[in-house]
Amino acid sequence: MSGGAAVATLGTPERGYLNTLFADLCAIESPSGRERRCAERVAAELGALGIAVSEDEAGPIVGSDSGNLLARIPAAAGRGDAEPRRSSPSVAGAREPHPCLLLCAHLDTVPSAGPIEPVLVDGFWENANEGILGADNKAAVAMLLALARHVLREGAPIDIELLFTVGEEIALAGARAMDVSRLKSQFGYVFDHASPIGGVVVGSPTHFRVEVRFKGAAAHAGIRPEDGRSAILAAARAVASLRLGRIDEQSTVNVGTIQGGSAINVVPEACTLVAEVRSLDDAAAEALVAELVDRVHEAGNAPDCDCDVDVSLRRTFSGYRLAGASRPVQAAERALRACGHEPERIASGGGADANALIAAGLPTVNLANGTERNHEPGERVSVAALEGMLDVALALVHEVATPPAEQAR
Repeated sequence: MSGGAAVATLGTPERGYLNTLFADLCAIESPSGRERRCAERVAAELGALGIAVSEDEAGPIVGSDSGNLLARIPAAAGRGDAEPRRSSPSVAGAREPHPCLLLCAHLDTVPSAGPIEPVLVDGFWENANEGILGADNKAAVAMLLALARHVLREGAPIDIELLFTVGEEIALAGARAMDVSRLKSQFGYVFDHASPIGGVVVGSPTHFRVEVRFKGAAAHAGIRPEDGRSAILAAARAVASLRLGRIDEQSTVNVGTIQGGSAINVVPEACTLVAEVRSLDDAAAEALVAELVDRVHEAGNAPDCDCDVDVSLRRTFSGYRLAGASRPVQAAERALRACGHEPERIASGGGADANALIAAGLPTVNLANGTERNHEPGERVSVAALEGMLDVALALVHEVATPPAEQAR
């Protein structure tokens, strides 16, 4: 590592703790809105180390049974063990201020189609049943808890803040509800991109949610169909007219759900579709939304449909582009190289808590975590990637502590 900082060496017990804890966390189902049990396990792990955990008021705001969790670990020399201890508040003026670094992961997962039973298969953690594993983002949650355990024993040259958010899978709801003025960190990292370790996300899209409600008129489908106005027909014409999928290298459009009708013998009076627009170019995202809105209105107003159309738009999160020369990106790349990974700057088609934190004013970098097939049956993560992510996080701690003058050597 540049500047003479040494990469922390992890022992077998630490790696065993990381893997066991990861499997335990995955087995705790925590779809968005039901994160409480996972949050309690995280708080218990930190509490056993003597680390105080605070919970914010995000739960009721985002519709979850838990709020975001925040914990702080002050810079300190190691104490040579990892036994529980009592936290001791710092005394103002008792020590020189240290840099403070935020590390973030989210507690929720997408819904699971069945029970989650983590098993090891040829060096990979998988779900023994058909469905997600929950490595998105339990891999990062377990890693941050293992990091806390390590730095309490070995010490850390900087202050560390650990943030565990809720509702990330529902448009970054928890991070958007987070009061970032509570944070002391100058910048932060999330570990939430399902690609090989080494990826540094420097671009992420703006995202719009578009809900369209078609209102026609009901009528008996066999006796008076001409008296009805089919909302499903209007929705079908709308979907058929849209440009869907990958529009260009930066933009995508998708219709995710459609729902309507009441019975097989009734001309459907109502139908609702929900779509999304993403683009790395903010102006392009807005243009695609405008195009979508125009086309659904055209479909609803067609002579054979004649439906009222109500459109609800929401910019769920804003995109960003990070400068390669920025301190958070440079520190990440140095940490990756120190751990034997060649950094690759990438633009992602997905959002992460980094989007919300950046929008709130905190520079944040999303790093690839080595997981595979997130949101899909067959999701998995290798033991090597799980442990490698912890190596990178520890290297980040030391990189952030290294003065810029030493980094330039």
